[in-house]
Amino acid sequence: MENTASTRMQGIVSMYNLQTPFFAFVTENISHEDTQKRLDTKANHIGWLAGALVEQRFDLARHLGYEGQQQANELFKDFKGIQDGVEYPSIASYQEDWNKITPILKDLLGNVTDEELERRIDMGPEFSLSLYELVTFSIYREANIIGQLALWRRLLGYPGMRYM
Repeated sequence: MENTASTRMQGIVSMYNLQTPFFAFVTENISHEDTQKRLDTKANHIGWLAGALVEQRFDLARHLGYEGQQQANELFKDFKGIQDGVEYPSIASYQEDWNKITPILKDLLGNVTDEELERRIDMGPEFSLSLYELVTFSIYREANIIGQLALWRRLLGYPGMRYM
C-alpha cells in the first residue's frame, strides 16, 4: 500500500504505478512510420495517442504546481486534437518525457492533501471539477489510451502488448 498524504490517493497512486511501465510495453518496437498511420479512418493514431498520454501527465502535474512541459507541448497544449498533415514526434521522444514526468507527478500525487483535493478547477464555461475528480478522470483516461494503443498494435500487425 502506498503511503500518501491523503488516504483517497492510495488506490490512485497504486494504479499510476501499475500503468507506468505499460507506456513502454504498449509502444514497444512500433516503427515511426506506423505511429503516423490512421488506416483510412479518422481515429487518433499512435503518434497522437502517445503524445496525448504524456501531455496528460504533464498537465496534471501543472495543476499540482509543476511548471514543466513535454518537448511536443505545442502539438498538445490546450487539449489540441489530432492535426492532419503533421508529423508527430518519435516514441523515443515521448518515452524520454514520460520518464521525466513520472517520478515528479508520483511525488506530487502522494503529497496532495484532502483539502487540496477539494480545490475546484475551472474547465470551461460553467464547468468545473474538484482536483480529486480531475485526478480520478486522468487515471481512468490513462488506462483508456493504453487500451487504444494496444488495439493499434494488433491492427498494425504487431504482437499483443506485454504486461511484464
